[in-house]
Amino acid sequence: MSGRVNVVTTDERTLDQFLKHVERRALRMAEMATGQRDEALDLVQEAMFGFVRHYASKPATEWMPLFYRVLDSRLNDWHRRRTVRGRWMAVWTHNADDDEADEIAQAPDTNDPGPLLRLAGNEAGQALETALTRLPPRQRQAFLLRVWEGLDVAATAQAMQCSQGSVKTHLSRALASLRGQLEEFA
Repeated sequence: MSGRVNVVTTDERTLDQFLKHVERRALRMAEMATGQRDEALDLVQEAMFGFVRHYASKPATEWMPLFYRVLDSRLNDWHRRRTVRGRWMAVWTHNADDDEADEIAQAPDTNDPGPLLRLAGNEAGQALETALTRLPPRQRQAFLLRVWEGLDVAATAQAMQCSQGSVKTHLSRALASLRGQLEEFA
């Protein structure tokens, strides 16, 4: 081989930064949708590979809704497979002792509020997470994309593959349900 040097292009750096930016929140979304950390890790990884394979050449401004569309597709496929398997097989349990080091879980959270606020908000955070898992999947998805990720209505509709009116309806219903479930924290 000649003395070729691997040079990372600006586009590759931008793509890498984007994936690092979304990985933690995507993992939390997948965990809420599946209730299983290992499955969530696999789904996020599959979504990232699928996104890179099909959409990395798109403009970076379009990446956020496209990534969440791919993640949503993987989550829907997982739910379909789980439903089919549930008809034929008993549910397998996962032994937590088999877990290896989880790089995503060990990654530093750049949005960490610090120990004092984290302690004060722990109970409210647990209540919010529980309330989010009780929402129907489309309402949870609309809430997480609009409120948590900060996507606008059009980008959320693109990610969810539905109309903007549907996004508004799902979000409105999610917010009403969350308000009812979290009244004591208001």
